[in-house]
Amino acid sequence: MNLHKKYRKRIILGITPIILTGLFLLWQSEIAKERQVPIGPFQIADNLYYVGTTNVSSFLLTGPEGHVLIDGNYPETAPMIIESITKLGFNITDVKVLVNSHAHSDHAGGLAELKETSGAELWASTGDADVLESGGREDLSFGPLRFLHFIGLGSFPPVQVDHRFEDGDTLKVGPLELTAHVTAGHTPGCTSWSFPIKDEDRELLALNICSLTMMPFTSLTKPESYSGIREDFEQSFKTLKDLPVDVFLASHTGWFNLRHKMKEQTSTDKPVTPFIDPEGYRKFIEREENHFLEVLKDQSLK
Repeated sequence: MNLHKKYRKRIILGITPIILTGLFLLWQSEIAKERQVPIGPFQIADNLYYVGTTNVSSFLLTGPEGHVLIDGNYPETAPMIIESITKLGFNITDVKVLVNSHAHSDHAGGLAELKETSGAELWASTGDADVLESGGREDLSFGPLRFLHFIGLGSFPPVQVDHRFEDGDTLKVGPLELTAHVTAGHTPGCTSWSFPIKDEDRELLALNICSLTMMPFTSLTKPESYSGIREDFEQSFKTLKDLPVDVFLASHTGWFNLRHKMKEQTSTDKPVTPFIDPEGYRKFIEREENHFLEVLKDQSLK
């Protein structure tokens, strides 16, 4: 009987990596379906433009002394972002700073090409900078799936970070000013960016949420996926709830209903109006926090 249990344990240990790899490949194939589908660049408000794809966001914030590009999408979509910027009448070489929401391939994959083409500086949080420079190989957020990076799955072209920032630091390019809110959990350095935009005679606060999603097999209890992940998530929810956000943006389009808001734009002469969505912002955070609390409760009982 003990021998039987011994062999059964070996079989389970042997097939687990295969199952995990299969699940990861299935997940990757699903999100890859829209990774190369352009949505068409458009103006959200004043000097804020959308230059991402149907599923993964990239934003261009323009200014007289240079532009800021938020997120690089997949490696394959870097040329599409450049083309979108050109279609809007801007030049990629006028992008002076690249910033990243978090160091996963669907948001950081195109940064190396965008950095080389634009000549821009890359700003990254202290928590994610090493992961960007390793091309994903130093990523702690994948837990037991982390080994897949070493066989090339989920990795991306490494990119040099020019400036490392902490929570609350500001980035300035001429009159443009963005504030970094490190909302960790999804990754140790996950960063939500806030910045003011004008709507005629009033000023609105826009914010791009990094992510509040827990990766597959995330452990919030000991042993934690990474040390302090539970506290990171709890602080992130508090940080985001305390911000007086008007214009709700996020690193994935479905989270802030981009397609629906694009359609609403056609019925108004003020592009920003559909994107003024503080209620949607609060509901999104509440939904993600409730899921977090459910998972925490479930894991605490085991």
